[in-house]
Amino acid sequence: MTAELVRGQNHPLTQVRLEIRVSAGAPIVAGATLGDEDGRIHGTEWVAHPGSPTLPGLEVSRQAAADHRLAVDLDAVPEAVHRVSVLLALPTGVGGPVRFGALAAPFVAVTGLDGSEVASYTITGLDAESAVIALELYRRQGAWKVRAIGQGYAGGLAELLADQNLPEAGPLAGRINEAVAQGLARSVPAPPSRTADTSDRHRPQTAPAVGPDQNGTAPTSPYGTQGAPGPVPPTPPAAPYGGQPPQNTTPAQGDPSATGGGVNYSHPRRQTAPPPPAPPAPPAQPGQPGQPVAGDATGWSMEERLYNQVWGMFEDLARTAAAYRSAVDFADSRMEKELDHVLSDPRSRIGGQGDAAREAAQAKRAQLVDQARAGLDRDVAQLKAESDVVEPALPPAYARWDNPVWHAYRVPMETPMALRLGDLRLPEAEELSIPMLVRLPLERGLWIDSGQSPSLDGAFHDSHELRRLALDAAVAHAARLLAVYPAGDFTVHVIDPAGSGAQALAPLVQTGVLAGPPAAGAAGVTDVLGRLTQRVDLVQMAVRGGAPESLPPGFDTSEQLLIVNDFPHGFDDRAVNQLRYLADEGPSVGVHLMMVADREEASAYGPLLDPLWRSLLRLTPVPEDHLADPWVGHAWTYEPPLVPPGSQVLQQVLTQVAEARRAWNR
Repeated sequence: MTAELVRGQNHPLTQVRLEIRVSAGAPIVAGATLGDEDGRIHGTEWVAHPGSPTLPGLEVSRQAAADHRLAVDLDAVPEAVHRVSVLLALPTGVGGPVRFGALAAPFVAVTGLDGSEVASYTITGLDAESAVIALELYRRQGAWKVRAIGQGYAGGLAELLADQNLPEAGPLAGRINEAVAQGLARSVPAPPSRTADTSDRHRPQTAPAVGPDQNGTAPTSPYGTQGAPGPVPPTPPAAPYGGQPPQNTTPAQGDPSATGGGVNYSHPRRQTAPPPPAPPAPPAQPGQPGQPVAGDATGWSMEERLYNQVWGMFEDLARTAAAYRSAVDFADSRMEKELDHVLSDPRSRIGGQGDAAREAAQAKRAQLVDQARAGLDRDVAQLKAESDVVEPALPPAYARWDNPVWHAYRVPMETPMALRLGDLRLPEAEELSIPMLVRLPLERGLWIDSGQSPSLDGAFHDSHELRRLALDAAVAHAARLLAVYPAGDFTVHVIDPAGSGAQALAPLVQTGVLAGPPAAGAAGVTDVLGRLTQRVDLVQMAVRGGAPESLPPGFDTSEQLLIVNDFPHGFDDRAVNQLRYLADEGPSVGVHLMMVADREEASAYGPLLDPLWRSLLRLTPVPEDHLADPWVGHAWTYEPPLVPPGSQVLQQVLTQVAEARRAWNR
């Protein structure tokens, strides 16, 4: 699996013979430097460039090109080499771009000899820089790793090489530019875009039939319902001088258009135009970041733009936190290395040399951490400003319960793209919360864990309090699902064997939005599970048989949600098996499960229920850092979307849902 690195992040290398691939939108210069354990370059002979492309274990391109492949053999580099830095620069004096900000972001990938990518890095954020250290391969404790650097230099190669303590930086940069100028005629430019003439060269040169996506109308949303395209009547030609068009429009014999012309290869429902661009942001003050705008992302609708913008905020926070953590790790390892180097000499332990070295190393570490923290604070401040603009603009499906948008709530006519299940935070930015949005329809069931777990704020909740909070969270989730679906398109069932959740379930029961009273006792559990299991079987048989119209008359085709409270009380072995069946097979046919349970109370079943818990998305009624994203690996703190104390918004929304259901006889 390829590791997509962010600036400052590292990744272990399991191979020693590698290829570094570079892609850019214009011819650039690629080179590399060899550094010792302290990162110093001993001389120009430790720099591989187009004028001297080969070093032991390293070979770079001999000319400027839009694409490069650098060969690296880490076993063949000299023993004194502990760092291999990959350099990119724009050629000077050839009339090309003079800054990376005018090009697409360069892409660098570390691959094996078989072409499989080990790690990749897209160098973003470049503007006036004309040279950049893309990444470095470094050796630590006998193992090689790759780190994304992305350090740019506006002064070009000379400034870059001088920053690496190379005395002959200026003359060497001149020789590199001279070698590039001599070989620029052989550079490989970016491939030109294919024109319509060349792309359709193999097709018949006849007039194509007019398709639904070629009539000049604006494309419709991919999430809207589209009917089958009908025939497009031919448009009579206009009279050349404003008179009446000719009445005889019968095509002549032999005219290719008489048979409909050439074959239309376009998909009848595929969008041929990209989504409309995001709205432009207002101009920023000089030296200040741009003002955030709600919906500042691509998408066919405002809802899709906001969804993509929230997802972008999540990615940005994950990236900047990963860069900060990697920078802190680098500062710690550098301090340890410096202390080991100084204290390895017994003479430095006598007197105050050891203390002075320790203080200097700690001061340098603090400086590096402060720099990383300043970058993190800057990024978090920008994200916080964007969040302050985006939150008030979110639709009900994405909004918190305290958002004023709920005061103007109306039952929707279409199902939204996604649903908010809570908020996500990171410990480095406690003041910033990112909405946790999941796509609809749900692909997994939900498990509201009512068991004891470590609290982040140190507060202690007894078992009864946790059960109450868990059921309150389940009711809030169910109410949100009912509110975002059209009237009658979502049905909720409740199993409460002992009746212990009567108080928390009161909003659902009193407003009449449930399919029936909460099922109590073993008989109620058996009845509800039997009906939903039969429903899953019927829909699966109809879908697999390709005959959905064969469902019984009056069959309820709405999405179904089953809330189970106090599991496993009231469940026998048959009911447990039916519950597992619903969790596995239900989501694909519109039957979803929401468990409010403590796993410890079901421990008597042993490993039998392990697949059930794994199939559900675990949520908690109190904040807990149990959600880990597979992209970067952060442990995100989840906060449930509870209704503010004393607010009547939940009751008001459910009342409107119930009235709309009665109006539709659902």
